[in-house]
Amino acid sequence: MLNPRHFLDIDKCDENNLRVILSRATSIKGSEAGVDYSDLLAGRTLVMIFEKPSTRTRVSFQVAMQQLGGMVVVMGEKDSQLGRGETIADTARVLSRYADIIMMRTHDHAKLLELAAYATVPVINGLTDRSHPCQIMADIMTFEEHRGPIRDRTIAWVGDGNNVSHSWIHAASQFGFKLRLACPASLQPNEDIVSKARANGARIIIADTPEIAVKDVDLVVTDTWVSMGDANADQRRQILLPFQVNDNLMAAASDQALFMHCLPAHRGDEVTNSVMDGQQSVIWDEAENRLHAQKGVLAWSLS
Repeated sequence: MLNPRHFLDIDKCDENNLRVILSRATSIKGSEAGVDYSDLLAGRTLVMIFEKPSTRTRVSFQVAMQQLGGMVVVMGEKDSQLGRGETIADTARVLSRYADIIMMRTHDHAKLLELAAYATVPVINGLTDRSHPCQIMADIMTFEEHRGPIRDRTIAWVGDGNNVSHSWIHAASQFGFKLRLACPASLQPNEDIVSKARANGARIIIADTPEIAVKDVDLVVTDTWVSMGDANADQRRQILLPFQVNDNLMAAASDQALFMHCLPAHRGDEVTNSVMDGQQSVIWDEAENRLHAQKGVLAWSLS
C-alpha cells in the first residue's frame, strides 16, 4: 500500500474523515438498510501488538475484526522479537508482508510513530502514554447517540491530565465543541498539545476548580487516577481527591449532562458508585461503542 491510512491521533485526521469513520461505525452497528457487513473485511488480517495489558482494547478489536469477516493475530510483549532487541522498523517491514493492518498498544508514543513510518500497511493507535484516539471516537459516538451533534456543546474533563485528556483536546478542534479541563497543578495536560489545539481553533479553558469546569456542561468525563506504570499511587490519590466526580459535582452540570469514564474505574476514587450507576451515566454504552467505533476505523483504514 503506497499511502496507508494510519489512525494515529485525532488531530492527524480532518473532520471529514473522522465523520466518515463515525458514519460507517453507526451504519455497521445498526446494519442500516439490511446491509450485511459480515464479510466486509473477509480475507484481511489484523495483527495486534500489546506492550501494555488490555481488556476493552483487545476484546473490542478482536471481535470487531472477526465480525467483519477478518482474521486476528495477537502478540504480547513476550510473543515477539521486539522484546528481544529487534527494531520497530524491522518489525514493521516484516509484519507488513504478512498482515493487512496493525494495531499497537504501547507506552512510548515514539514507538507507534516509528512503526507507522516503516509499515506499508495501516497502523492504528490502540493507546500510548500520549493519546488514546479510539476511545474518544467511541465517546463522541456515544454522546451523539444520546444528545445529538457534539459541535458547540460543552465538555468537562476532571482529574488527571493524561493521555485520554489529550485525545479530548485533539477532538475539541476537530469536532468543534468547547472543552474545560480541571486538573491538579502537578497533573496538567501537555502544554504543547493544548497550545497546538488552540492554534487550530479549539475552544479550551483550563479551569481552576472542578466546580467551575462542570458548571452547566453537557458531559462530564474522568479517568482512573492511577494508571499502569504510575508511581506514588497514594500521593496521586491525595492530590486528586478534590477532583472526585460525585453527586455534588454532577449537580453543578446541566440537568441533561451525561457522565463518561473509559474504564477500568476505581470506584470510590475518581468517581462514586452513585455516579457510575446513576441515570446520567452512559459508561456501558460507551464501552460497547469501542467495538463499533473500531469497526469504523478498521473499515476506513482498509477502504
